Parts: sequence; structure tokens; C-alpha cells
Amino acid sequence: MADALLMGLAGLAVLVFLIAIRVPIAYAMILVGGVGVTMLNGTAIFMSQLKTLAYGQFSIYDLSVVPMFILMGALATRSGLSQDMFRAANAWMGWLRGGTAMAAIAACAIFGAVSGSSLATASTMGKVALPELRRYNYSGALATGTLAAGGVLGILIPPSVVLIIYAIIVEANIVTMFMAALIPGILAVLLFLLTIAVYVLLRPDAGPRGGSGSRAEFLAATIGVIPVLVIFLLVIGGMYGGLYNPTPAAAIGVFLVWIYGLGRRRLDLKGMRGALLETAQTSGMIYLILLGAEMLKIFMSRAGVPQATAEWMANSGLAPMTVMILLLVALILLGCLMDSLSMILLVIPFFWPVLMEINGGIYQGADGAGFGMSTEDLKIWFGILSLIVVELGLITPPVGMNVFVISALAKDIPMRETFKGVMPFFFAELIRVGFLLAFPAITLWLPRLLSG
Repeated sequence: MADALLMGLAGLAVLVFLIAIRVPIAYAMILVGGVGVTMLNGTAIFMSQLKTLAYGQFSIYDLSVVPMFILMGALATRSGLSQDMFRAANAWMGWLRGGTAMAAIAACAIFGAVSGSSLATASTMGKVALPELRRYNYSGALATGTLAAGGVLGILIPPSVVLIIYAIIVEANIVTMFMAALIPGILAVLLFLLTIAVYVLLRPDAGPRGGSGSRAEFLAATIGVIPVLVIFLLVIGGMYGGLYNPTPAAAIGVFLVWIYGLGRRRLDLKGMRGALLETAQTSGMIYLILLGAEMLKIFMSRAGVPQATAEWMANSGLAPMTVMILLLVALILLGCLMDSLSMILLVIPFFWPVLMEINGGIYQGADGAGFGMSTEDLKIWFGILSLIVVELGLITPPVGMNVFVISALAKDIPMRETFKGVMPFFFAELIRVGFLLAFPAITLWLPRLLSG
């Protein structure tokens, strides 16, 4: 057993090395997992697993929602929803000091709710909002920092592909996770708006007032956004109300966004072909990472690494909340090195058994001992906290994928200015994590209300 554990730890070290030298994480996990199982149990066992592992992973019904929501987001990007979102938000808030930046945050939140992707939200809204922010002479740091930070809203506000993957890993209900994400997502929007308000209060020249349009322009912008809100309500509201499951909801969303794009004459055959190709590429990448994560999980489980980690943490004498904070800090640090989906797939299979052990025992099945909540509630609470700190990796150096996306659009603004601009939003996110840690009811209230 000790030799197997040492082999598992050596496998983790090799995995970290492969990731550090830029080997794609899916291939790194497949390599480490395959070699590890072969060394532990022999080639015959490994080949036997290969016969059924891919089919067993990819035939899970819940996974069918992933390409559907990706396609919904791809169609939304090509249908001009982002322009309508920003135009309406700017009509409502653009006259305020810092109002155009606030409008960008609001538009990111609504578009993120349709696309479900942080990078797509940052990229699309950057193309739409950056010219307006330049036109009103916003500082480079505030303009690019706002757009990079606004992009992270796409990962939490439902529907979220990463949230779906988390739910599948810990065997949580996807709709329940979507319910739990709503209030923390709204809290993020409010804190970001407050951050901008404080920023321009301290530096008035960084975010001048925008122009106030006519009443006719205001009404036109408001009416233009109604179809998008209807799509969101039908997709998310239908799931919350129990009318349909996530996969049918995603299919309805794809159909409605497709109709919207055709109706606004913004979606042509080339755009639809591009959306399908993007969906196939992204889904294939996600499925390959899932396969690699499962192979790695089998190896680590046979080596006893998750069990040993859980036992060590449970016997460490640390308070349950201290363990939770340490795990979240580890996620923030890992977020500086890899993308959010890879991190969830790699880390959650290790962290979740630790929390289950502390909460009352993974083997005894007792609930409510450690964190004072059931295992199901712990899944929800930890899931939302995990995604929030994973978000931070999208705006934290040295990776900071959202920062790279926005910097590619604003080539004349140094990247250090963008990182400087996202720091206030980074601290706002830490405040949100503090609220959710101190008051789990913020996360759990809506699922309990709608499920009851």
C-alpha cells in the first residue's frame, strides 16, 4: 500500500511537470493515468478498462447538455445578442459617472447567462464595449479591467458548462446547482458595479459620464433586449420551475437563439457553420479532458492518494472551516497556472473526498457532523465557492486568460494596465467569497426554497 501511494504521488509530480512544460492537460492526464494503472495492475487491466472507459464516460445523459449549451453560446455570439445587451444597459446607466463601464458589466452578466462561457463573454463584449469606452475617454486600466472582470460572470451565472461538469463529478443535481448559482451571481454583479462606483469616485477622470440619449433611443434599446430576456426566462425559468431538464432546456435555448439570429438577419449559413464547428471543437476538447480525468482518477484511487489525503486532513486537527479555506486558497493558486475546466476536473476528485470525510465520514455516510450541513448541501456550497475562486484564475497572473483576450483587442494598452485594472474586481471577488463562507444560506436558500 505504501509503495502504491508513493507511486501515486510520483504520478502527481510527473503530471505537474508535464503541465509546466505545456503538454495539453488531457494528454498529460491520459499518459500519467495509463502508465500508472499499467505499473500498478498490469497491461491486461489497463487494456480492459480502455474497452469500456470512453463509452462509459461519454454515454452519460447529463453530458449531452454540454454541446447544446456550447452551441447556444456560439449562436448567441454570432446573432448579435451582445450588441443588444450593451446598447440597452448603456441606455439605462451610461449617463452615470462610470456608467458605460457599469453597462458593460450588466451586459456581460446577461450575455454570460446565455453563452455560459467566460472567454466567449470577455471576447464578445470586449469587441462591443471597448470602442464605446474609448469614445468616452475611459482610462485604459478601467476599460480593459472592467471587460476582463466582466467576463468571469459567464462561468457562474447559469447556464455554466464548468458548473455542469462539477455537478457530474460530485454527482449533484445540475438544476439544483443552477439554482444555487443565481444569487451569488447577482451578488457578483452588484459588487462589480459598486467597485466601479468607488473607482470613479476616487478617480473621476478614469470614468467620465456618457451621453444621455433621447427617449426614443432609450425605448428602442429597451425593446431590443426583451427577446433576450425572454430566452433567458424560458431556458432558466423552465428548469427552475421543473418544466424540463437541462438538456431539453438547452435545446430550447439553441432553437430560440437560432430564431432570434435569423429574425434579426444577423445569422447566415456561414455563421451557423462556424457555430457548429466551434461547438464540435470545444466539446471534443472537453470530452477528451473528461476521459483523461477519469483515467487519472482510476490510477489515483488505486494508489490510494485521495483516501490518504482525506484521512490526513481529517486527522490533522484543523477546524473544518480552516480546511475549506485552505482548499480554496489552493484553487486560487492553481488558477494562476491552468484554465478553469482543467482545474475542476483535476482537483475536485481530490478535494471532495476530504470535505466528505471532515463532514462526517465518506464511509460511514453520516451527515451534518463537520460543517453542520448535509452532504448534498455541502456539494452545493463547495461547488459555488469553487467556481468563484476558479473565476479568479481568469484574471490573475501569470495565466489570466481573460486578460490576454482583452489585451489582444486593446493592443495599445499595456497588459500591466489591464492587470492593474482588474485588481479592484479581484478584491471584490474575495469579499464575495467571504460573504458566502460566513453565510452559507446565501447559496443554499434558493435551492431549498424551490425544492421544497
